[in-house]
Amino acid sequence: MQQRIRDGFLDGARALEAFGRAAAPGLADLAREVADRLRAGGKVLVFGNGGSAADAQHLAAEFVNRFRIDRPPLAAVALTTDTSALTAIANDFGFDQVFVKQVAALARPGDVAIGISTSGTSPNVTAGLRAARDAGCLCVGLTGAAGGDLAPLCDRLFQAPTGDTPRVQECHAAWVHALCDAVDAILYPDAGGT
Repeated sequence: MQQRIRDGFLDGARALEAFGRAAAPGLADLAREVADRLRAGGKVLVFGNGGSAADAQHLAAEFVNRFRIDRPPLAAVALTTDTSALTAIANDFGFDQVFVKQVAALARPGDVAIGISTSGTSPNVTAGLRAARDAGCLCVGLTGAAGGDLAPLCDRLFQAPTGDTPRVQECHAAWVHALCDAVDAILYPDAGGT
Protein backbone atom coordinates (compact mmCIF):
# COMPACT_ATOMS: atom_id res chain seq x y z
CA MET A 1 0.00 0.00 0.00
CA GLN A 2 2.82 2.41 0.81
CA GLN A 3 4.35 1.76 -2.62
CA ARG A 4 0.97 2.42 -4.26
CA ILE A 5 0.75 5.73 -2.42
CA ARG A 6 4.32 6.70 -3.37
CA ASP A 7 3.64 5.74 -6.98
CA GLY A 8 0.57 7.99 -7.00
CA PHE A 9 2.63 10.93 -5.81
CA LEU A 10 5.33 10.21 -8.40
CA ASP A 11 2.79 9.90 -11.21
CA GLY A 12 1.29 13.21 -10.15
CA ALA A 13 4.70 14.88 -10.00
CA ARG A 14 5.57 13.66 -13.51
CA ALA A 15 2.26 14.91 -14.90
CA LEU A 16 2.68 18.29 -13.19
CA GLU A 17 6.21 18.71 -14.50
CA ALA A 18 5.19 17.91 -18.07
CA PHE A 19 2.11 20.12 -17.84
CA GLY A 20 4.10 23.01 -16.40
CA ARG A 21 6.61 22.88 -19.25
CA ALA A 22 3.91 22.66 -21.92
CA ALA A 23 1.51 25.20 -20.40
CA ALA A 24 3.90 27.94 -19.24
CA PRO A 25 4.19 29.92 -22.52
CA GLY A 26 0.45 29.91 -23.18
CA LEU A 27 -0.36 30.57 -19.55
CA ALA A 28 1.93 33.62 -19.50
CA ASP A 29 0.12 34.97 -22.57
CA LEU A 30 -3.28 34.18 -21.07
CA ALA A 31 -2.40 35.92 -17.80
CA ARG A 32 -1.59 39.10 -19.75
CA GLU A 33 -4.90 38.86 -21.62
CA VAL A 34 -6.88 38.23 -18.44
CA ALA A 35 -5.13 41.13 -16.69
CA ASP A 36 -5.86 43.45 -19.64
CA ARG A 37 -9.52 42.45 -19.68
CA LEU A 38 -9.91 42.86 -15.93
CA ARG A 39 -8.26 46.31 -16.14
CA ALA A 40 -10.76 47.25 -18.84
CA GLY A 41 -13.75 46.26 -16.67
CA GLY A 42 -14.21 42.69 -17.85
CA LYS A 43 -14.79 39.68 -15.66
CA VAL A 44 -13.93 35.99 -15.56
CA LEU A 45 -16.73 33.42 -15.77
CA VAL A 46 -15.64 29.88 -14.91
CA PHE A 47 -17.54 26.60 -14.86
CA GLY A 48 -17.26 22.82 -14.75
CA ASN A 49 -18.80 19.72 -13.15
CA GLY A 50 -17.81 17.74 -10.06
CA GLY A 51 -14.11 18.22 -9.29
CA SER A 52 -13.98 20.76 -12.11
CA ALA A 53 -16.77 22.71 -10.38
CA ALA A 54 -14.56 22.80 -7.31
CA ASP A 55 -11.68 24.09 -9.45
CA ALA A 56 -13.99 26.76 -10.89
CA GLN A 57 -14.98 27.89 -7.41
CA HIS A 58 -11.36 27.82 -6.30
CA LEU A 59 -10.31 30.12 -9.15
CA ALA A 60 -13.15 32.57 -8.56
CA ALA A 61 -12.41 32.67 -4.82
CA GLU A 62 -8.72 33.40 -5.38
CA PHE A 63 -9.58 36.28 -7.73
CA VAL A 64 -12.37 37.80 -5.65
CA ASN A 65 -10.63 37.46 -2.29
CA ARG A 66 -6.86 37.14 -2.69
CA PHE A 67 -4.20 34.71 -3.77
CA ARG A 68 -0.88 35.63 -2.12
CA ILE A 69 -1.05 39.40 -1.86
CA ASP A 70 -3.55 41.87 -0.47
CA ARG A 71 -5.01 43.66 -3.45
CA PRO A 72 -8.42 44.86 -4.64
CA PRO A 73 -10.89 42.11 -5.57
CA LEU A 74 -10.84 40.91 -9.17
CA ALA A 75 -14.14 40.26 -10.95
CA ALA A 76 -14.74 36.52 -11.22
CA VAL A 77 -17.85 34.37 -10.97
CA ALA A 78 -18.07 30.58 -10.68
CA LEU A 79 -21.26 29.56 -12.47
CA THR A 80 -21.44 26.44 -10.31
CA THR A 81 -22.50 28.08 -7.06
CA ASP A 82 -26.07 29.37 -7.50
CA THR A 83 -28.08 26.26 -6.65
CA SER A 84 -31.41 27.94 -7.32
CA ALA A 85 -30.36 28.94 -10.84
CA LEU A 86 -28.69 25.58 -11.51
CA THR A 87 -31.67 23.53 -10.40
CA ALA A 88 -34.27 25.77 -12.06
CA ILE A 89 -32.44 25.70 -15.39
CA ALA A 90 -31.82 21.94 -15.19
CA ASN A 91 -35.46 21.31 -14.29
CA ASP A 92 -36.96 23.58 -16.96
CA PHE A 93 -34.48 23.21 -19.84
CA GLY A 94 -32.15 20.30 -19.04
CA PHE A 95 -28.74 19.96 -17.43
CA ASP A 96 -26.99 20.77 -20.71
CA GLN A 97 -28.28 24.35 -20.39
CA VAL A 98 -27.15 25.17 -16.82
CA PHE A 99 -24.14 27.19 -17.98
CA VAL A 100 -25.63 28.45 -21.26
CA LYS A 101 -28.38 30.41 -19.51
CA GLN A 102 -25.98 31.94 -16.98
CA VAL A 103 -23.48 32.88 -19.68
CA ALA A 104 -26.28 34.46 -21.72
CA ALA A 105 -27.29 36.53 -18.69
CA LEU A 106 -23.82 37.57 -17.51
CA ALA A 107 -21.28 37.45 -20.35
CA ARG A 108 -20.26 40.55 -22.27
CA PRO A 109 -17.64 41.18 -24.95
CA GLY A 110 -14.32 41.59 -23.18
CA ASP A 111 -15.04 38.94 -20.56
CA VAL A 112 -13.13 35.69 -20.18
CA ALA A 113 -14.95 32.34 -20.02
CA ILE A 114 -13.06 29.34 -18.66
CA GLY A 115 -14.64 25.93 -19.18
CA ILE A 116 -13.12 23.06 -17.21
CA SER A 117 -13.68 19.42 -18.18
CA THR A 118 -11.22 16.62 -17.45
CA SER A 119 -12.50 14.67 -20.47
CA GLY A 120 -13.22 17.68 -22.66
CA THR A 121 -16.60 16.15 -23.48
CA SER A 122 -18.97 17.55 -20.84
CA PRO A 123 -22.03 18.66 -22.86
CA ASN A 124 -22.95 21.53 -20.52
CA VAL A 125 -19.38 22.88 -20.48
CA THR A 126 -19.08 22.76 -24.28
CA ALA A 127 -22.50 24.41 -24.59
CA GLY A 128 -21.43 27.10 -22.10
CA LEU A 129 -18.26 27.83 -24.06
CA ARG A 130 -20.24 27.99 -27.29
CA ALA A 131 -22.54 30.57 -25.67
CA ALA A 132 -19.52 32.49 -24.38
CA ARG A 133 -18.02 32.56 -27.88
CA ASP A 134 -21.33 33.92 -29.21
CA ALA A 135 -21.23 36.61 -26.49
CA GLY A 136 -17.77 37.79 -27.56
CA CYS A 137 -15.76 36.33 -24.67
CA LEU A 138 -12.21 35.06 -24.77
CA CYS A 139 -12.82 31.31 -24.44
CA VAL A 140 -10.40 29.16 -22.46
CA GLY A 141 -10.55 25.40 -22.06
CA LEU A 142 -8.90 23.33 -19.39
CA THR A 143 -8.96 19.59 -20.19
CA GLY A 144 -7.10 16.32 -20.13
CA ALA A 145 -4.92 14.95 -22.91
CA ALA A 146 -7.75 14.27 -25.36
CA GLY A 147 -9.05 17.84 -25.55
CA GLY A 148 -12.42 16.48 -26.64
CA ASP A 149 -15.27 18.64 -27.83
CA LEU A 150 -13.92 21.70 -26.00
CA ALA A 151 -10.85 22.06 -28.21
CA PRO A 152 -12.45 23.69 -31.27
CA LEU A 153 -14.38 26.16 -29.09
CA CYS A 154 -11.32 27.58 -27.35
CA ASP A 155 -9.14 30.57 -28.12
CA ARG A 156 -6.72 29.11 -25.58
CA LEU A 157 -6.63 25.40 -24.70
CA PHE A 158 -4.65 23.84 -21.86
CA GLN A 159 -4.46 20.05 -21.85
CA ALA A 160 -3.03 18.07 -18.94
CA PRO A 161 -0.73 15.41 -20.43
CA THR A 162 -2.79 12.46 -19.19
CA GLY A 163 -6.27 10.99 -19.35
CA ASP A 164 -6.19 9.82 -15.72
CA THR A 165 -8.82 11.97 -14.00
CA PRO A 166 -7.06 12.40 -10.62
CA ARG A 167 -3.80 13.43 -12.33
CA VAL A 168 -5.71 15.80 -14.66
CA GLN A 169 -7.39 17.42 -11.66
CA GLU A 170 -4.04 17.85 -9.91
CA CYS A 171 -2.71 19.61 -13.00
CA HIS A 172 -5.79 21.82 -13.15
CA ALA A 173 -5.39 22.88 -9.51
CA ALA A 174 -1.77 23.85 -10.19
CA TRP A 175 -2.90 25.75 -13.33
CA VAL A 176 -5.40 27.74 -11.22
CA HIS A 177 -2.62 28.79 -8.85
CA ALA A 178 -0.24 29.64 -11.69
CA LEU A 179 -2.85 31.83 -13.41
CA CYS A 180 -3.74 33.65 -10.19
CA ASP A 181 -0.09 34.25 -9.36
CA ALA A 182 0.72 35.54 -12.85
CA VAL A 183 -2.31 37.86 -13.00
CA ASP A 184 -1.43 39.31 -9.59
CA ALA A 185 2.18 39.83 -10.68
CA ILE A 186 1.03 41.70 -13.79
CA LEU A 187 -1.62 43.86 -12.12
CA TYR A 188 0.13 44.54 -8.82
CA PRO A 189 3.90 44.14 -9.26
CA ASP A 190 4.65 46.54 -6.38
CA ALA A 191 2.47 44.62 -3.92
CA GLY A 192 4.69 41.58 -3.85
CA GLY A 193 3.00 39.94 -6.84
CA THR A 194 6.31 38.94 -8.37
